Amino acid sequence: MLKDKHIALGVTGGIAAYKACDLVSRLVKQGAQVRVVLTEHACRFVPPLTFETLSGNPAYTDTFAPRAEMEHISLAKWADALVIAPATANCLAKLANGIADDLLSTTALAMNAPLLIAPAMNANMWRHPATRANLDVLLSRSVRTVGPGTGRLACGDDDVGRMAEPAEIIEALDALMNPRRDFEGRRVLVTAGPTVERIDPVRYITNRSSGKMGYALAEAARDRGAEVVLVSGPVALAAPAGVERVSVESSADLCEAVLARGEWADIVIQAAAPADFRPVAMAAGKIKKTGAGMKLELENTTDIAAELGRRKRPGQVLVGFAAETDDVLANAREKLARKNCDMIVANDVSRSDAGFGVDTNAVTLITADGARELPLMRKREAADGILDGVAALMGL
Repeated sequence: MLKDKHIALGVTGGIAAYKACDLVSRLVKQGAQVRVVLTEHACRFVPPLTFETLSGNPAYTDTFAPRAEMEHISLAKWADALVIAPATANCLAKLANGIADDLLSTTALAMNAPLLIAPAMNANMWRHPATRANLDVLLSRSVRTVGPGTGRLACGDDDVGRMAEPAEIIEALDALMNPRRDFEGRRVLVTAGPTVERIDPVRYITNRSSGKMGYALAEAARDRGAEVVLVSGPVALAAPAGVERVSVESSADLCEAVLARGEWADIVIQAAAPADFRPVAMAAGKIKKTGAGMKLELENTTDIAAELGRRKRPGQVLVGFAAETDDVLANAREKLARKNCDMIVANDVSRSDAGFGVDTNAVTLITADGARELPLMRKREAADGILDGVAALMGL
């Protein structure tokens, strides 16, 4: 909870500044004290009076305004945390390089409290090597990030770069300020994303898995004190800071990586969606379209979850996923027994608001003792709900 916490909120000059209004409102409703610092360009998007009204406190904008105190120092001493949302590419560059040329950047440089940033920018700016290097510097200094997400951007592109939603930012802030450490000393192996089974050098078989659920689980386990290894198929996501990522492509690659680390892990959470079938042989060159049609011969891939179940060591917890479109609970219960899992996370991927490619999920946790339903929620929240189930199985 954020009740009575002192939150300094930095707002920089991006179109996502309008979302910061909702963020302030939500923080105040949780009982937090909020003071907002706006850059000159942020004031072009949202006037300071809006934040003053929402927060009930003065908004700060000018380093050289007449005052009785040095605001960047007093704010740094007052705040329990600094959140910058949105954080533009320019803001990340200043933070990484210690540039202090306005009130927000000087406040950040004077701050000893935790820093959480919510990047927001055009996709090309986000991917630029300079931005990536600046982000790496910040992560190495234990700065925490949330987002960016994928969706329609101000430029009209549908791509990565959207600022995280206010609810996500508050979740991240709560986790930062009120960490749960019930997985301290535990080793967690998480799988995520799809696999690619190549037909020829151009074509392949895959599925719609975005990897978001697995990445949320890796992040949640890290936040709760675990040492985390994330084995990931091809996805457009950055690995959470502090998590070791092992990149794989095919189901065979995934199987090899998981089995090599299975004995190491205290908990294995198999959120990846490996292909069940692959071509018997990959063509050396592109298969030409002749008009005569084509027959593709497939074979089964290794059932990784079942193989882990056969190798399961005493005390180890195995969590599988059942992405189903019908008879969801019945299929999940069958998998629980057949694959020697301790828990199956079942979800209906035919729903438009849960499962593949979206930021929300609704799952049911199936164990030998029964079933517990988690209602529709953000995947980061669902990840903590799944880990709560694991903790219960382990008596943590």
